Amino acid sequence: MDSGLELALANLHDRLARAAHQDRLLDIGYRVVDSPIGKLLLAATEAGVVRVAFEIEDHQAVLQRLAESVSPRILEAPERLDEAARQLEEYFNGKRRQFHLPVDFRLSRGFRLDVLHHLPDIAYGSTESYAQVARAAGSPNAVRAVGTACATNPLPVILPCHRVVRSDGSFGGYLGGTEAKRTLLDLEAAA
Repeated sequence: MDSGLELALANLHDRLARAAHQDRLLDIGYRVVDSPIGKLLLAATEAGVVRVAFEIEDHQAVLQRLAESVSPRILEAPERLDEAARQLEEYFNGKRRQFHLPVDFRLSRGFRLDVLHHLPDIAYGSTESYAQVARAAGSPNAVRAVGTACATNPLPVILPCHRVVRSDGSFGGYLGGTEAKRTLLDLEAAA
């Protein structure tokens, strides 16, 4: 494609994104950022970050599910996620241990939501077992449900489900894959 045409299309997109935001026609803005664990899709509503998705989840499929479950008014709008992108970059560079971002929890309910609310309490560089998280979330017998809550966490990294491991210390599953989980835990252990 001609570089002049690419620039014109980029400018048009930026104008449309700003107009949609100003006129409150944009329900979900998104952007993709590079990270040591691959490209991450970040999506936010007016309430806050609603989704962080790994490349292996297929970003287009994630956007389609957001369109079906939240709103079809989705547009690439990087500026809505500038702060989230900045904080993630700081985290991956070892300069941030906690995220201070507004989050939109609408994709989780019930016990899963209780688990998500507990995850930021697990200290940077530390882990808790699924059983410990079940107790902290108020249902000591719901160990498997903790695994399901972590596996369906819509905000991985920001809500650190990678810090939840099996009682024997082994990793267990992870939405981004075991190598991503290992990378995150190694990054935090090195700090």
